Amino acid sequence: MATKPAAVQELESPSPETTPDVSLAGRDLCSVADLTTTELAGMLALAHDVKANPAAYRWALDAKQMVMFFEKASLRTRLTFQTAMNTLGGSALFVDQTQSPLGERESLADIARNVERWVQIIVLRTYAHETITEMAQYASVPVVNALSDLEHPCQAIADFMTLEERFGNLRGFNFTYVGDGNNVCHSLMLTAALLGAHCTVGTPKNYAPKADVVAQARAIANVTGSNIMLVNDPVAAVTGADAVYTDICTSMGFEHEATKRAPIFKPYQVNEALMSNAAPSAVFMHCLPAHRNAEVTDAVLDGPQSVVFDQAENRMHAQKALLLMLLGKGTKCL
Repeated sequence: MATKPAAVQELESPSPETTPDVSLAGRDLCSVADLTTTELAGMLALAHDVKANPAAYRWALDAKQMVMFFEKASLRTRLTFQTAMNTLGGSALFVDQTQSPLGERESLADIARNVERWVQIIVLRTYAHETITEMAQYASVPVVNALSDLEHPCQAIADFMTLEERFGNLRGFNFTYVGDGNNVCHSLMLTAALLGAHCTVGTPKNYAPKADVVAQARAIANVTGSNIMLVNDPVAAVTGADAVYTDICTSMGFEHEATKRAPIFKPYQVNEALMSNAAPSAVFMHCLPAHRNAEVTDAVLDGPQSVVFDQAENRMHAQKALLLMLLGKGTKCL
């Protein structure tokens, strides 16, 4: 029998009389689904507090060491993890693996057994999701998925932090993603489900998110009271949305499909006409980098509804909260 997602197990258990301390000490974050609803709420609450009171956390991770192995190029992920760790009092070490994939020079097991003796946390940005899970299997210190071909959990957590800043509690919120059903889409669906937000995904045929991730998100949504809906019509997807999110149509590793994908995704471009179908107070979101006037027009990306740079800033605050919780600094779910 398949194991139920952590959030489902939590929600089906009796509610405690008091809100418990939330801690992820020693855990890994390979997927958003590794979190329960209480853990995600606690992480977001801590992220908001860290952002509001940075000085209070200035030495929280004094002398802690974090290593980042990146197989893919990065601006936001690299700099926000580095600044997060440095401003919490720890140190961040960067290892460029763009020319030498992890596991090629020596096995992941051997890397893990070396690195765990020197650092307190490992952050990976890879192609194969199995690289993340295998490192987590062998390393005795926490391992964080900073992007794989399957998920981008840190991005989604920061994105929903941004929405909480703007809208407050997100239960019943109408979130829409249009474009490629990729790794970012997967993590957004799971995060929406955990928070009780409704999520509509609009993609071309044959570019929907993976069926097993959809099933996982729906299993959580069935308990939190939200809905996960897949459609092919971009207008139908966006109609009435409180937030409209898109990503590039050709993710890293799929560049060879760019010419083929361009005409398929053209109707899914987020422009002023498409945004006009969303709620009047709707925001536009993008994980960046954006291909301007491809998946989104300048008018929308730079317009008054755009919160893309708030998202980028909140990567740092959300990752501070994640590092604090994984390294034993819990919080209460406020």
